[in-house]
Amino acid sequence: MNIETLRWHNGALEMIDQRVLPARFEYLVYGSAAAVAEGIRSMVVRGAPAIGCAAAYGVALEALRLKESAPADFPTGMEQGFAVLAASRPTAVNLFWALERMRRVWRDAGDAAPSAVAETLLREAHEILAEDIRINRAMGAHGAALLPDGARVLTHCNAGALATAGWGTALGVIRSAVEAGKKISVIADETRPFLQGARLTAWEMVQEGIPLTLIADNMAGHLMAHGEVDAVVVGTDRVAANGDVANKIGTYMVAVLARRHGIPFYVACPLSTIDRNIAGGADIPIEERAAEEVTGFRDCRWAAQGVAVRNPAFDVTPAELVTGLITEKGVVMAPDKGKIAALFC
Repeated sequence: MNIETLRWHNGALEMIDQRVLPARFEYLVYGSAAAVAEGIRSMVVRGAPAIGCAAAYGVALEALRLKESAPADFPTGMEQGFAVLAASRPTAVNLFWALERMRRVWRDAGDAAPSAVAETLLREAHEILAEDIRINRAMGAHGAALLPDGARVLTHCNAGALATAGWGTALGVIRSAVEAGKKISVIADETRPFLQGARLTAWEMVQEGIPLTLIADNMAGHLMAHGEVDAVVVGTDRVAANGDVANKIGTYMVAVLARRHGIPFYVACPLSTIDRNIAGGADIPIEERAAEEVTGFRDCRWAAQGVAVRNPAFDVTPAELVTGLITEKGVVMAPDKGKIAALFC
């Protein structure tokens, strides 16, 4: 199945509205940086690689929107577009990686006319999307070799095609293993409070006929203790220079449980998600989202009115709990600062 999480169609960006899956499958249309930023903030699109791709298209859309403006007004409008996109979500480093890459392309265009700059930026956004799929395929091949035939793989959140331009990071590893002929089954945490595992990972696996069992987040330890999990594979939104990993809230607990039960814990991670400007996980900004995501879901409320709520969207897993980082350059076992730095040599 070829899931186009986001696509360029009729001069606009279209993105699957992941908030309404699996009940409905529909694309929303975007035509400006501000609109794309709202799509990112409201989680129409989510997952670090997909957010990066969306941000790249947001920049290109803004340039296209401004291409008929006076040359003196073009830079001002573009800077506003960059700013609104950068403010959409704080944790996923691919957002800022993509914006910096698009800024370099704009800078390299020099004194070209706004219309020419817009076309150049659009070509770069297309390349970022195509590159993401190529990278996911490479990661999938490296990661598939780690999974034995018959493996039962636990994953947390959704790191599949829906979190990327296509194929996926963690689920890309599983897809590649299945493509190689291995019999792999998936155990998906529901991933409270936004239910990305229950809604999105389960939907992807059902579409492709890959066996999946859905569990509540607090069941993972029970299954591990009874020998029902052979490996854990997750994605990530940002990796610090020392190998600490930020991923969807609840990942840290899964990693601790995996270590307790001697189960390998792998993180599928494109190099664009590694932030060498951040020394360790304590410095990774953690997004705090709305209380309404915890007190209920859609039109159903289950928490008492007036209750205090915390809703950090991510947590940090220390590098010492990570068996290996699966990257497009290969697998880095027991990641640390030196091994991560070597990836960029």
